[in-house]
Amino acid sequence: MQTIDKFNFSGKKAFVRVDFNVPLDENGNITDDTRIRAALPTLKKILKDGGSLIIASHMGRPKKNPDPKYSLEQIRAHVSALLAVDVKFAPDCVGEEAARLAAALKPGEALLLENLRFYAEEEGKPRGLAEDASDEEKAAAKKAVKESQKEFTKKLASYADCYVNDAFGTAHRAHASTALIAAYFDTDNKMFGYLMEKEVDAVQKVLADTIRPFTAIMGGSKVSSKIDIIENLLTKVDNLIIAGGMTYTFTKALGGQIGKSICEEDKLDLALSLLEKAKKNGVNLVLAVDAKIADDFSNDANSRIVPVNQIPEDWEGLDIGPETEKRFADVIRNSKTILWNGPTGVFEFDNFSGGSRAVGEAIAEATRQGAFSLVGGGDSVACVNKFGLADAVSYVSTGGGALLEAIEGRVLPGIEAIRGY
Repeated sequence: MQTIDKFNFSGKKAFVRVDFNVPLDENGNITDDTRIRAALPTLKKILKDGGSLIIASHMGRPKKNPDPKYSLEQIRAHVSALLAVDVKFAPDCVGEEAARLAAALKPGEALLLENLRFYAEEEGKPRGLAEDASDEEKAAAKKAVKESQKEFTKKLASYADCYVNDAFGTAHRAHASTALIAAYFDTDNKMFGYLMEKEVDAVQKVLADTIRPFTAIMGGSKVSSKIDIIENLLTKVDNLIIAGGMTYTFTKALGGQIGKSICEEDKLDLALSLLEKAKKNGVNLVLAVDAKIADDFSNDANSRIVPVNQIPEDWEGLDIGPETEKRFADVIRNSKTILWNGPTGVFEFDNFSGGSRAVGEAIAEATRQGAFSLVGGGDSVACVNKFGLADAVSYVSTGGGALLEAIEGRVLPGIEAIRGY
């Protein structure tokens, strides 16, 4: 597999799959350009070498083609400013204009293609089927999209001499531009961008090149949504800290009173089986011992600290308590590899963000002492940003679903297509 650092893009056209699925306000202005900035090192390396850029991305989940609400033309000017290059725009990613603009690109020039998902072929899923469509009609539509997907992918690949995937956020999707396109380039002409390399290396350090003790902190509201991750981690970690809403399902399974706290009643047996599996595997599964409870789901609600298994009937747990903060922090500070996915409570409410802050600060302290820490998955990333700790951990992942599937132990199509497992 070729690496971007050793590849010379001089005189070559590079098709670069990025994740520019950035949030926009009602006027089409970017409200957070983090994903664009994350791809800049890769894009600038290609231009500096004397190559030309064909930038491809999706935005949102458009149901029709085209949909101005999801047009990448809205971000062209900002991408141009960040790259210090006048980025051209192709109004149709596989139209005649796109082919003409790609063919005319000179070294040092860049072209942004229109939203790939304006075509059903990008995802390989049929659209516009009637709700009452028969199984035969669904099968026929799926077959038709799969057949036309080959031509769509081939067309995209025809624009370039080499392929660079720098979109970890979509690496778990076997889409045309994230996985299938790689087959049109030989081994020496397809590679990960800098961002993808960092993401893949971070996952490798946590799950394969582990320095022990290895601690995972798993938050989130539902055991059911994290079951595959937890089961995989129980074969790898030394300590597993269960936090967030999952706390109360485990607490109730153990016979505790949880008031009106969030709980998956149908997953109590599952919680007990996970506790048993942890014991069998010699994993220290750490649960909360106290909780910060509230009489309403509100930042301004009345609150108090109680044992986690003694929550009054009309109260609910919205964060861990001080004793649990110390318990979690002690485990984290003595770890050498740390994975954090999910807050300890409703961190969006300042009055119930203390537990998540304590976990983040303990991870930062362990990192300063030499631990490798990976933070990823929606809310935990929001946590480190809110508390100003993003630069105090080893790596903050840009991939939500992709990171979670990697932690589950799945092979990601976007990575497999280039690495060729």
